[in-house]
Amino acid sequence: MNTKFQPLILASQSIYRQQLLSRLGLTFSCIAPHIDETPLAQETVSDMVLRLGKQKAARIAQDHPNAVIIASDQSAECDGVKLGKPGNHQKALEQLSLMQGKKVTFYTSLILRSPETEQIHSDETHVIFRHLTTAQLNHYLEQEKPYDCAGAFKSEGLGICLFERIDSHDPSALIGLPLIKLANWLTDERRLLSSS
Repeated sequence: MNTKFQPLILASQSIYRQQLLSRLGLTFSCIAPHIDETPLAQETVSDMVLRLGKQKAARIAQDHPNAVIIASDQSAECDGVKLGKPGNHQKALEQLSLMQGKKVTFYTSLILRSPETEQIHSDETHVIFRHLTTAQLNHYLEQEKPYDCAGAFKSEGLGICLFERIDSHDPSALIGLPLIKLANWLTDERRLLSSS
């Protein structure tokens, strides 16, 4: 398909996803999809992020049917507990306290939708957390205030101090957008690394 002259839209107002996509040097706009992100009963975290990513892309496509749309969603799971954006200090502290010394799986979906096709990808990142004191966790939260981040940390910032190890195919996925897969797709569609 000829995507070269189709507008590119990121279905998100996340500053983190905007910063990641900006690394590719593309011109794009950002539009918030405003969908209901309530989990469904008995829905797994991996299924939820795929569903929400597809719904975000579909919502933007309703108003921009000729655009190429990038959408993503992320959530995490620890000991069977779903971990989204905490929203405030107390909930963030509860999340970080739960994750101490444990492996947490972060699920990040990626959708690239055009008028002709829809490509879908799901990334899993496993983060093993260190054992830290409540005082240390509070200090971290006061420094970075990651209340709008799934899992209550910013891995690209001071949050790296919380980890013992990260097992990942794509470090950008943990920040919110699987950039390696996206770059591969866009290269195949001649938006990247194309002289024509």
